[in-house]
Amino acid sequence: MLRRTLVVGNWKMNLTTQQSSLLLRRLQQNIQGHRAVEVVLAPSMLALQPLSVEIDRRKFKLAAQNAYFKDEGGFTGEVSFAMLRGIVSYAIIGHSARRLYFGETLDDVTQKVEAAVRNDITPILCVGETKRERDARETKRVICDQVVSALANLTSAEIDSVVIAYEPIWAISAYGGAVAKPSDVTTVVEYIRLQIRELYGKLAAERVRVLYGGSVDAHDVKGFLSIKGIDGVLVGAASISANKFVNIVSAAYQTHTEVQ
Repeated sequence: MLRRTLVVGNWKMNLTTQQSSLLLRRLQQNIQGHRAVEVVLAPSMLALQPLSVEIDRRKFKLAAQNAYFKDEGGFTGEVSFAMLRGIVSYAIIGHSARRLYFGETLDDVTQKVEAAVRNDITPILCVGETKRERDARETKRVICDQVVSALANLTSAEIDSVVIAYEPIWAISAYGGAVAKPSDVTTVVEYIRLQIRELYGKLAAERVRVLYGGSVDAHDVKGFLSIKGIDGVLVGAASISANKFVNIVSAAYQTHTEVQ
């Protein structure tokens, strides 16, 4: 089954609202719309509203980098998925930065995935192991815990609206940036689909899109997209460079066309 390629640019805590608008204009000028490739931009929370007015929705969709699982209440400083409904199509959930820096637990991620789906927002569930866990040969245990717990409250009908991004933390530049081998990625992607199959059946495992995220740039994106079972990439630092991100989207389209 050939799934639509997904390229997600996570701008993280970078760019002012004005800088975000400028980057969006550059991307809109230089990226052509392709039915085969879906491009999603995840700016800061502050920039989401103004960019939602400026964005060419024929070319791009917006994603939130995070949100709170309660729809409303006295949770000072938080933004809920319900508030983002109609502004974003996707939300990044369980990113390694959220887990490591802000102590997000498996239960937090479970509730956020459920809240996203409840508000018609597609969750991009991030899973991945640290270097210590990898060295201890705990990769499969970690991935199983993260995938199974995150999807615990979803029905068979809802699983199709989930995207899973495998981001080995040991391959992210901020945490050491070792180069991930295709064999490493293939093994984990197969294991992720196995978990989906055991939970929701063969068809669901074939439909779910799985991305790779781990210091992806324009030089290696085609290699990652050529890995069996990978349907796209979650791009970090390279996504705030217009030239690099344009090249990544172009490479994604070329790779999808070659595979097809």
